[in-house]
Amino acid sequence: MLMPSRVKYRKHHLLRSKGISEGAKELNFGDYGLKTLESGYITQRQIEACRLTISRFLKHGGKMWIRIFPDLSVTKKPAETRMGKGKGDPAYWCARVKKGRILFEIEGLSKADALEALRQASFKLPLKTKVVTRENI
Repeated sequence: MLMPSRVKYRKHHLLRSKGISEGAKELNFGDYGLKTLESGYITQRQIEACRLTISRFLKHGGKMWIRIFPDLSVTKKPAETRMGKGKGDPAYWCARVKKGRILFEIEGLSKADALEALRQASFKLPLKTKVVTRENI
């Protein structure tokens, strides 16, 4: 699974993301992409589930780019622990995603296969997304 090899701080504040994405708003690598329509967080497990779904459609015939990386740690306190005693230990990693960001890009597939692969991957994500192509950007 994706996670950073080193971080400056172990524990992060998870803030609400407002506004539109500043980067990765257009397709730079592939012909088809998956774009978010709302802001939020995507965990490392959700990214991995999307990667597996898309790679099953590729079948050694295309190429995929993942345009997000989970670099924020999410902490969790143990079950049945009283309040206080500080922030919990890091439990998993997530990526903060703003509205309008391209998450995945693919190329080397027919249009029908590419659209279906990205549609199946969108079911694994907690955010609303849409499939974009080079023609409609």
